[in-house]
Amino acid sequence: MTREAARTGTGPTTLVAVEQKLPRAERIVDDALAAAFLPAAARAFLACCGPRIARWMMQATERKYPGLWGGMLCRKRYIDEALQDASAPVEALVNLGAGFDTRAFRPGREPGPALPAWELDQPANIEAKRRRVAARFGNVPVHVRLVPIDFEHEPIAAALAMQGYERTRRTFFIWEGVTQYLDEASVRTTLDFLSTAAPGSRLALTYVRQDFLEGRELYGAPAMYRRFVEQQRIWRFGLDPQTLPAFLAPYGWRVLDHPEPEAFERRYIAPTGRSLTCMPLERCVLAQRVAHGGS
Repeated sequence: MTREAARTGTGPTTLVAVEQKLPRAERIVDDALAAAFLPAAARAFLACCGPRIARWMMQATERKYPGLWGGMLCRKRYIDEALQDASAPVEALVNLGAGFDTRAFRPGREPGPALPAWELDQPANIEAKRRRVAARFGNVPVHVRLVPIDFEHEPIAAALAMQGYERTRRTFFIWEGVTQYLDEASVRTTLDFLSTAAPGSRLALTYVRQDFLEGRELYGAPAMYRRFVEQQRIWRFGLDPQTLPAFLAPYGWRVLDHPEPEAFERRYIAPTGRSLTCMPLERCVLAQRVAHGGS
């Protein structure tokens, strides 16, 4: 993963923080911690930002990058709900490429000990997050481990083991907004690691469509193609929705849910009454680790 990719880590959290400036009934995501995890300049701007500016930012982004704002927020809401699914209890959270995500630090749905969590990202992002978490809480909460790693050159299993993670834990893995920044070899190396997860573990991942990266279908987002594929060249890996189940199956993962962007719009955007769309060039998947020989 390149340094340019690492710099994108604050983007999704910024959108979430701006979202909090809207009335609760209009929000797709509720996250009171998001602003605290952002750089000082962003926090200063947010302190002066009200609902009117927040709506203007959303509309301006929608015009330039159709579906980006709504898509990012919908995928976060979807993963939040999957993590909180009481029908599929887990014993640990591992966030692969956590950026400045706040999930590990939010209060849980039920009273009791917080879910043990390991957050992995590039060293620069991890150190920046460590400072902001310490500023917000006084120190990093004891249930969270911040793990610096270069996904393209360092083994995930070793990095986690050094921080006390045990593969026997039934784990919820988050791989959100990351795969497109990796090369195929690194994606498969990560899946090799995930193939050793405990049966019953769950994986929420996002990916960019392969036909978009190849320029065969731009899904109404030519500005995003020019920026991320042609100019910055930081989006490098994509998948085909039709072949995704077969891609994951050899690693022991079975697709549970693979919602269409239109489903996100109906489920999360329509109730807010906002004129947002959900970008079709990115998809979100929920999968489960099956036992050896399972189906």
